[in-house]
This record gives sequence, structure tokens and C-alpha cells, in this order.
Amino acid sequence: MNPSDAASALVGSKLRIALLGVLVVGGAVGGAFALGVLGVPSVAAVDNTFGDVTNETTEIETDLVVSNPNPVGIGLDGVSVNYTVSMNDIEMAQGGREGVRVGTGNSTLELETELRNDGIPPWWVSHVRNGERTTVDIDATATSERLGRGVDFSRSREIQTDLLGAFNSDETRPVNADSLLADDPVLYINETRGEWGSVSETETPIEMAFTVYNPNPEPYAVTEIGYDITMNGVKMGSGQTGEGYVISSQSTETVEFTTALQNRRLDDWWVTHLDEDVRGHQVTGLRIEFYAVIEFPGGGEVTVPLDALTYEETIETDIFGEGDDVRNGSDSSGGEADGDNTTDSGTDDESGTDDGSGTDDESGTGDGSGTDDGSGTDDGSGTDDGSGTDDGNGTDDDTQNGSDDDGVLPV
Repeated sequence: MNPSDAASALVGSKLRIALLGVLVVGGAVGGAFALGVLGVPSVAAVDNTFGDVTNETTEIETDLVVSNPNPVGIGLDGVSVNYTVSMNDIEMAQGGREGVRVGTGNSTLELETELRNDGIPPWWVSHVRNGERTTVDIDATATSERLGRGVDFSRSREIQTDLLGAFNSDETRPVNADSLLADDPVLYINETRGEWGSVSETETPIEMAFTVYNPNPEPYAVTEIGYDITMNGVKMGSGQTGEGYVISSQSTETVEFTTALQNRRLDDWWVTHLDEDVRGHQVTGLRIEFYAVIEFPGGGEVTVPLDALTYEETIETDIFGEGDDVRNGSDSSGGEADGDNTTDSGTDDESGTDDGSGTDDESGTGDGSGTDDGSGTDDGSGTDDGSGTDDGNGTDDDTQNGSDDDGVLPV
């Protein structure tokens, strides 16, 4: 054999060996996936924030963290991720991406979806019917087409409001007519009560009752009580009673009537609720103003603004717990203003899959190490750091117990 033939044979042998090595490695990796020795990519975290808001839509910006527990990233370009945001089981937004290629450890995907504002009225109806409680559910799935398997991730956040609680009062308030027809105060309001009526798809009624005292020696007739309701300046409803009341001399009378929010205007309110320039991000000022038309014994009539009964309440929400990170179980809701009562809980359901190692690599941590250091402490400051436990059976339950604020509302 001449030198050139020997060199060619040597080079050919090296190429065949290299090719064989690639095939062996590729086959080993593919076989490992097929046999379930390597783990299935999963969703480690889903963080949502509100983006741009128009009159028709609300942008939801999502950072979706995909965790690959394997030492290699090859062959993972068949991963697809999908997620859904629901409020009281009403689907508000849905998004995802196909053909995702991820490396080892954690990879963050930036996604954008749109929430249609006309979905706000149905959610509001469910919120009031549910005792002013909303459960925000975020469900995500990472699916490997190569393995034909997927891993589910879920996160829940409860929001509670009390829009009418502060209206219930036993405080005595005078009603002054500022009129030459009668001496002030013409009446006293000794008690106010309010509760939600039977909410429909079109309106949210508020059943109200005033206990009115007439301190004067003559009876007065209240022929009409009217109201105007605004939320961040958006007119939500107005109206007046359909019947009058006679308040006898030095006696009390309970005046009952119904006000109502017009649900068709809730999507207009929603835009202002998310607009930082109005009152702040996710902040609303609720205002109910009243007036009464009083008829005096001499026949005169006067319209009296019931300024002492004007009801104002601040509604603050943190629907997504913006800034929360599922991976470390922190809850930023403790920094919210009074009124936003929330509880977070998250679970990572591996759907019975096992990476073959006997350990759970789908950790809640962001370092891709497969280690779940989820211990948390509650220092009483309003921040609730969740605690996570790994039972080693392929299920990672990350439950965070949030503490309620001492105020009244969110949405």
C-alpha cells in the first residue's frame, strides 16, 4: 500500500469512527428520551403584568419560564407551551408558542396576549355573585412532541373586595336645607344600610335603607331621593325613587330604595382602573352622591343635596400579584394599600411523569439546579413567603398562604 492510500484509509477510518460516535450519542440521547430516563421540560413559573390598554383590549405581558432538567438541550425544539388566564372560571386570555427550543436549565419566554375589555362585565357579575370574591387561575402546560408527554403548572390567586361595607353606619348626620321655608336641620339620618341586590347580566343593584328622623313639630314629605354613581369619574348609574315618604313630627321612618350600576359601562371603567395617570395602577375611586326632594307643610318644596351621605370608597387590586415570583414563593400583596385581600397558591403537576432518576427536577427555583429550596417565613410584615415541599413522587406542590390586609377591597 502506497503512502497516499494509507493516508486515505486512515482518514476514512476516522470519519467512520466519528460518524459512528455521533450516531451512538444521538441514539443514546434519543433512547434515553424514549425510555423516560431524561426529564420532560416543564413550566417553572408564569409571571403576568398588564401592558397597554385601549378602549377595546388590555395587553397581558407574560414571562413564562420553561425548565429543562436535562444536561443537554438538543432535540428539544419540539417543545410547545400554552397557558390560560381565567377569573372565576371565565377565560380572560389564552396564549402560547409552538416549536420552542430550550437549552439546559431555565429559559424565559416573553409572550403577549390580549384580554378583550368586553369580558370585564361577565367577570364582574361572577365576582358579585360569588360574594365579592374572585379566583384568578393561571394554567400552563409544556409538551414535548418527541416524548408525547406534558407537564402542567397551575397557580391560583384569590381576590376579595368589600365595596359596601363602610356604607353600613349608625352615625347620626344632619340634613340642612339652607332654605327660608324651614329651620335646619330639617332631618337627621340616624342609620344607613346597603347590600347587593340580585345582580343580572345588565345591572348590579344596591339595596339601600336610610333611617330618617324628623326633629320638627310638623311632618315633612320626602317626595324623591336620587343618586349618581361614578367610578373614577365614569358615570356608572343614576336614578331616583319611585315613591315618597311622609316623616311624621319627631318620629323616624325607614326609607328604602334601590340604586344600580350599569354593567355595560364596566369596560369603560376598567380602562381607567389600569391607567396610572387617573388614580394609580389598579386603583379606583367609587363615589355615590344622593339628593332628596323635601316638601314642607306650607306647600313649598326644596331639593337638598345629601352631602353628609356622600359615599366614597377606594378600590385597589393586584390581580396578578405583579412582581410575585412563583419560583421563590414571595408574595408582594402585603405592600398593597388597604382593601386588597389576596391568597396565592401554586402547584406543579407533573402528570405522573418521572425523569427516571427518582428525583424531582421540576423545581420551583430559577437556577435550573433541580433543587427546591422553598422554605419561607412570615414575619408579620404583610409579606407571605410560601413554603414548598417536594414529596419525591414526581409532584411538586408549592403552596403559598397569603395574609389578608386589614382594609376593605380589590377587584
